[in-house]
Amino acid sequence: MRRRPRPRTIAIGALIVLLAAAPFVPRGGGDHGVISPSGDRPHYVPRAAEAAGYSKVTPAMKAEIARVVDSTPRTLPRMAAGRIPTGVVDGLVKCADFDGQRYCLGQGWTTETEQQVQARVAADVAPLTGRRATKAKKARNTGDLSETAELKRLARMSPAARAKAETKELTQAARAVAKVWLIRHEIQGVPLPADFLAEHPEARTTASSAAGRVDTNAVAAPAAATPSVSPTVLPVGAGAPTTAAPTTTAPAPVTATTTAPAAPSVPTTYPVKAKILKNKQTAEQIRTYWCGPTSMQMITWGWKQKDKGAAHWAKKLGTTTAGTAITSMVRVVNNSTGWDKPTYAGPYTVLDVKSFTSAQFFALMQKHIAQYRAPVILHPLLLTRYFPYLDHNGGGHFQVGRGYKTNKHGTQMVGYFEPWNQQRFHPSEPFIARVQWAPASRELAAIKANSLHNIGV
Repeated sequence: MRRRPRPRTIAIGALIVLLAAAPFVPRGGGDHGVISPSGDRPHYVPRAAEAAGYSKVTPAMKAEIARVVDSTPRTLPRMAAGRIPTGVVDGLVKCADFDGQRYCLGQGWTTETEQQVQARVAADVAPLTGRRATKAKKARNTGDLSETAELKRLARMSPAARAKAETKELTQAARAVAKVWLIRHEIQGVPLPADFLAEHPEARTTASSAAGRVDTNAVAAPAAATPSVSPTVLPVGAGAPTTAAPTTTAPAPVTATTTAPAAPSVPTTYPVKAKILKNKQTAEQIRTYWCGPTSMQMITWGWKQKDKGAAHWAKKLGTTTAGTAITSMVRVVNNSTGWDKPTYAGPYTVLDVKSFTSAQFFALMQKHIAQYRAPVILHPLLLTRYFPYLDHNGGGHFQVGRGYKTNKHGTQMVGYFEPWNQQRFHPSEPFIARVQWAPASRELAAIKANSLHNIGV
């Protein structure tokens, strides 16, 4: 009869296998207290360098802006009984192509086609019937400007005033195109155009910024005989692609004659948790439709270290009882703070995140908080299913993204300032604190539930 191995023999054999495999087990190279990109994270992770600065508005961009603005009909169909005809949607919801990225008026940078955006907006502004209409009546307007309200506002403008507003919005968007390309590349793995750095020197890192702000491991990619479909972008001064071992030293300084690419793809590690803005520099909205001004109050308070109050920012934002447009939010951040400097987040812009996964959204929050040290304009739909502290459903809403962490259960969380406190307007309802944390997946779902599904970054 064949004898079975003794437990001691099995244990010794397992130990031998473990010791033999030990040299192939990854070791933390000074990564204590940080987390590295996982398989669920983007292929191209954020670089350890300053953000892209403002892009130059080229003659081609000016021509594209003129094309879009000139395509607006001078006379729009009449809106009877508050209904918005398809002709109004098609006439006002238009998109521009800037260097291969698409920006749609009132919507932001998107991967949808102009026809898809117009069809979606037409469906969103169509009169509600049945249960949807009943639910909409019960929801409270907490302060963002809905697509219906925005189209009505634009339709009431004179052709000259509308053309001026569209030109301003498109120009602001065009100046952020390099930043959008880097976000698409670093977070979503979209290949950069071959001439990206030649066309956008504002995306290059500089000697003063090469060291970065977060712990980094600059890993060069293998060399390729011919340009790949997904080009490798190396740290400044890294030279030709190699398979060198990871290093934690800063990239070599760049001279004025250097033509090597910038560093939008340096593998980066972030602190396990990070937050910005002081808890005491918070406020709750004092009017039901003032989530925009109150969010701006907190964003600018964190920059200026001075509270100017929500009324000041309501005027700057052009807020009405219908709410605040997210395009106005990014405009005021750019014009009234320094968060848009290249040493922080670069020019703020409106970004459609419908195509983002939860991991990509969390990576973008990490990038903004740990690397840029700048807040994010969150734009969710305020529903009880996403925010358990609510007593009733609300409408489109603004919050201030200002932190991230992974909790003890392994859940990726985002931290934000919540301007809405239902108890102020309904004393019988529970108090809502200003400082909040929510799972990243749930916050993203709330943003996607908003018909605009965009944020300000």
